[in-house]
Amino acid sequence: MTDRPIVFVTEGGAHIWAIINSLTDRFGPISVVLETPYSKRELLMRRARKLGWFSVAGQLGTMVLVRLGKSLFNGSIRKIVAAEGLKTEPRPDQEIIHVGSADTRELVDIVRNREPAVVFLAGCRLLSANTLSQITCPVINYHAGINPKYRGMNGGYWALATGDRGNFGSTVHLVDTGVDTGAVLHQSRGAPGPGDNIASYAMRQAAFSRDICTRAVEDALAGSLKPVDTGLPSQQWYHPTLWSYLWTGIRRGVW
Repeated sequence: MTDRPIVFVTEGGAHIWAIINSLTDRFGPISVVLETPYSKRELLMRRARKLGWFSVAGQLGTMVLVRLGKSLFNGSIRKIVAAEGLKTEPRPDQEIIHVGSADTRELVDIVRNREPAVVFLAGCRLLSANTLSQITCPVINYHAGINPKYRGMNGGYWALATGDRGNFGSTVHLVDTGVDTGAVLHQSRGAPGPGDNIASYAMRQAAFSRDICTRAVEDALAGSLKPVDTGLPSQQWYHPTLWSYLWTGIRRGVW
C-alpha cells in the first residue's frame, strides 16, 4: 500500500472536510485535490440550456434565500458538528493540491505520481471518459442522496420533500460519465434532526455516512468492491425553485 492510499477530489465544503478528516483518522495522510468551483454564472447558464430560464430563475431564488438566511441555518449545522464531533476544516498538515478543474490531464498526472489505491470524489465536476480511462485504480464517489432515486442535487431534501423519509441518506458508488449513475457500493440511511433544513441536511448526512466511506475505501484496498442492485428507479434532481421550496415548507414542514 502507498503512503497515501487515497487521492480525494473535491470543490470543498465543511461537510466534505468532515468526511476527509474521518478517512484520514482511519487510513492516514490523504492527498486532497481541490478544484475551483464553477462560477454561479457558468452554472446557471449551463443549467438554463437544459431546464430553461424560468426554472433556473426559481432555483436561483432558493439559493439566494438560503444565503440570506445563512446565519440562522448555521445554528443547525453547528449543533450537528458539536454533537457528532466532526472536524470540518483542513488540518494544518493536510496536503492540498489546487487545480482549475478535476477533468484535466493535471488530475491524471497527480494520480499517476501518487499511485493511490483509490480516487475518491465528492462534490466535484464530472470526469470525462477520457480522464477516467487514464486512471487505473478504482474511482468512487460520495453522494448525499440515495442512488439512483435521488441523483444530482439536494438528495436528502428531495427525499423528505416527496414524503420518502426512509430514503434520507447517502451513497458511495463507482464513477462513470453520468450524474451519479455509477453502480452503487454502499448506502447509509438516517433521519434529520430537530431544526434541520436544506442548509444542514448535507452535514447531517455526512455525519451518519462516514462509515460507508470507510468501508468503500477498505473494499478498494482489499480489491473487493462489489456493486449492489438497489432496485430503485432513477431520477436526477436539481435545486428546488423558490415557489416549490416555500410551498413544500408550508405544506410538509420540510425546509
